[in-house]
Amino acid sequence: MRSTIIKLNYKERSELEAILKSRASGEILQRAQALLLLDEGESVADVAELLRVSRQTVYNLMARFEQRSEHNLTARLADAARSGRPATAKGVIDPLIDSVIDSDPRDYGYNSTVWTADLLRHYLSDIHQEEVSLRSVGYALSRLGLRWKRPRYTLMLRDPFWRQAKGGLNAASGRAREQSS
Repeated sequence: MRSTIIKLNYKERSELEAILKSRASGEILQRAQALLLLDEGESVADVAELLRVSRQTVYNLMARFEQRSEHNLTARLADAARSGRPATAKGVIDPLIDSVIDSDPRDYGYNSTVWTADLLRHYLSDIHQEEVSLRSVGYALSRLGLRWKRPRYTLMLRDPFWRQAKGGLNAASGRAREQSS
């Protein structure tokens, strides 16, 4: 006779079985199945092998399930909130940019006559407290169907074909030959 590692009451067992029949996410389904198998007396090693996870994962699931006893069953199975990559700005900044793009940046205190991606980024930070990257602003402009161009800071550089436009080296060497003859 096997001893049960985890003991579920009737309500918990019924809810877990209902989760298995629902359209919950794969992780929630897998965790519910693991708990039901453990309650039926399966060993941790067998459950881990059946679900293709490590034994440590099964032990962590059991510990988390016991620690979160004050939450509802779905919250006990779900991942906890954790730090990580910040939420995407997709959809958040689109209406903000759309509402301001047709206006003059000087009306908002900026010293520019056109909106650039960097200026929009500053606007979102200053007015709406939304810290976004230039890439996020570029993606938003694309989603809104607005064409924009990254500024190129080559105004002070000489054209690479400048010499050729002025006659190039051949013209100068031709004059030098005429003078030497």
